[in-house]
Amino acid sequence: MKRITIGLLAIVVSSMLLLGQSKSSPGKVFTGEIMDSQCAGMGGHEMMMKDENAKDAKDCTVKCIQDGGKYGLYDSKTKSVYTLDDQAKAKEFAGQNVKVSGTLEKKSNTIHVTGISPAS
Repeated sequence: MKRITIGLLAIVVSSMLLLGQSKSSPGKVFTGEIMDSQCAGMGGHEMMMKDENAKDAKDCTVKCIQDGGKYGLYDSKTKSVYTLDDQAKAKEFAGQNVKVSGTLEKKSNTIHVTGISPAS
């Protein structure tokens, strides 16, 4: 009888842990360009590239970050701008179109980044 009770208890606890994991880490993939907050707010690099004398999107992003901007994700299809909580990961992909996996905190519009990869 004790073995059955312990076995059932183990199954119940395992099931609860698995359910808890799926609720706390739903994850989603967001696509767009890694750019600085200034250019993302304007919907592109056009204006800042002239001001910064930048040769391309990456150069513009890097220069705007040096001027105090933060890395973000700009989705040109939906005109959405997302803040990225992991600035170090974003830095590697400055000016590139990417896929960002993570969870979105809607209140602050911040993506809690779990991964970034080039868009294919």
